[in-house]
Amino acid sequence: MNASYSELRARARDSLRGNWGKAIGGFVLSLLLAAVVGMLNYLLPIVGNLIGILVSGSISLGMISFFLGIARKENPPVSEVFSGFSLIIKAFCLYFMIGLFTFLWTLLFIIPGIIAAFRYSQAYFLLRDNPDIGVMEAITESKRLMIGHKWRYFVLQLTFIGWAILASITCGIGYLWLAPYISVTQAHFYDDLIGRAPAIDNIN
Repeated sequence: MNASYSELRARARDSLRGNWGKAIGGFVLSLLLAAVVGMLNYLLPIVGNLIGILVSGSISLGMISFFLGIARKENPPVSEVFSGFSLIIKAFCLYFMIGLFTFLWTLLFIIPGIIAAFRYSQAYFLLRDNPDIGVMEAITESKRLMIGHKWRYFVLQLTFIGWAILASITCGIGYLWLAPYISVTQAHFYDDLIGRAPAIDNIN
């Protein structure tokens, strides 16, 4: 528990060793899914917007499942990005409730809204590991896991600022590597929270 930021990033690099191509492929596929939803929203505003709301949770869950699989060295196929659609109703409900609670906290002020987003940040991971879990149960468990760890999670995101600046200099191309790196690091953060030991061959 409570691995350092550098250790979490090192775990992510270890998980990505030999898997960068697959990780980038999964990220690009998720971008294409989002682009299709965006196109539908543009061509058919009302229907497209409804479809976007319905499938956004599934897309998020699929990405979480894919990158968590890479973090755990489970060798997930790129098609794992679509796995969230097998729980489309529950993923939608989780997406809706997280969005609702975060919005309500944001009404108080921006900072409470950000804290709320951190509080619920592990819910999709929990749903991925426990498909039978209830939506509110996933949210409640995420809140419990994040007690005393919200600041740690926030600082972890800040440690990627330098890389984000470099990725921006490359006209965004660098994000093809940075986004999977961040996602796998976040997956290791979750595993650290639940006390799951990483499958690591060698960290340097």
